[in-house]
Amino acid sequence: MRPGLAESQVIVRDGKERSLERRHPWLYAGAIEHVIGDPVSGATVALIDARGGFLAWAAWSPQSMIRARVWSFDIGDRIDPSWFAARVARAVERRGHLAGRTNAVRLVFGEADGLPGLVVDRYDAQLVIQCLAAGVAAHRDTLVGALVAATGCVDVYERSDAAVRAREGLESITGVLGGLTPSAPIEVEEDGIRYGVDIVSGHKTGFYIDQRDNRRAVREEIERLRAHRMGEPVEMLNTFSYTGGFSLAALAGGAATALNVDSSAEALAMAGLNAQRNGFGPDQLLVEQSDVFGWLTQAAQAQRRFDLIVLDPPKFAPSAAHVERAARAYKEINRKALGLLRPGGALFTFSCSGAIDVDLFQKIVAGAVIDAKIEVSLIRRLGAGDDHPMAMTHPEGEYLKGLLLRRT
Repeated sequence: MRPGLAESQVIVRDGKERSLERRHPWLYAGAIEHVIGDPVSGATVALIDARGGFLAWAAWSPQSMIRARVWSFDIGDRIDPSWFAARVARAVERRGHLAGRTNAVRLVFGEADGLPGLVVDRYDAQLVIQCLAAGVAAHRDTLVGALVAATGCVDVYERSDAAVRAREGLESITGVLGGLTPSAPIEVEEDGIRYGVDIVSGHKTGFYIDQRDNRRAVREEIERLRAHRMGEPVEMLNTFSYTGGFSLAALAGGAATALNVDSSAEALAMAGLNAQRNGFGPDQLLVEQSDVFGWLTQAAQAQRRFDLIVLDPPKFAPSAAHVERAARAYKEINRKALGLLRPGGALFTFSCSGAIDVDLFQKIVAGAVIDAKIEVSLIRRLGAGDDHPMAMTHPEGEYLKGLLLRRT
């Protein structure tokens, strides 16, 4: 396919081609001068500058503000099944080094792997796929075939039920794409800890793979606290705890107790089962079903204190329009959590809102520290594991950011 032969061409407004020339993979609706042809949703189009020069091959999304997502900046590429197979195989190969550490891996991470809108997670021999943009949705079957060929996994389940699909004009879809649906949670292992994953009903694809390195960091921090406190019990609080991932890491590090607070009874039940998988009793992994905001207020009134606290809330800012409200929510929960932290204790605080960048998140947390009126040091910044790379020309891919703070 060449620009002169492409069925559809998208002419970019003069001056709006610069982001594409810098290899940013998105073209917004307002940057388009006109369209030649009548491309359907997901069709491959040629992006052409105002002087007739080729810019990129892209997937067309007529109902999205991101009207085109780039497949390739190489004019010589043909966006066909062999091209998709090569992209998938390369993405899978990039994660090969994680096999000795875990069998829960993100195999494809959208734009970072040159497959915008595609998310693929592997849980042991099960693949879970999310098609979150028009282009990958249109090529879903080709992509599934490439994934099966690259991994040898024949069980493939689709979880294309994220809200972002509506902005692409796509319906929510879930179900089996190949093989069988697991009749029970899949058991995976990470750093010697076993977790149950419900790919059908769980959050996202069933588990927060992106927090792997941060779970290890929690474990190491617990070990540091234990050494520093010379045998005194270390108590951990895990808010928005889901199925207890951070809590299990803390218990593996020697925490005396890990309290899970979440609004979902189902998630807390799975956390209890996960504790059993790893030989931890109900006197070690504790659960309280509650709204976290209200629980933090009540805990402050009761003067409860913890040595390590994790704040891992859901996305508070799904878009730029929600940033101000989200900033207030992040500040509130951080201020309240800091008030529950014992001197010398550690706070792991996270945001998964892509609309809130690293600098803004740090400023929000700094404001919470000021309001809490305690002395706190920033030990390091945190992010997703290396199976969630960020393309340097696509900073929007850095959705997960976190801070490790210690109270002095």
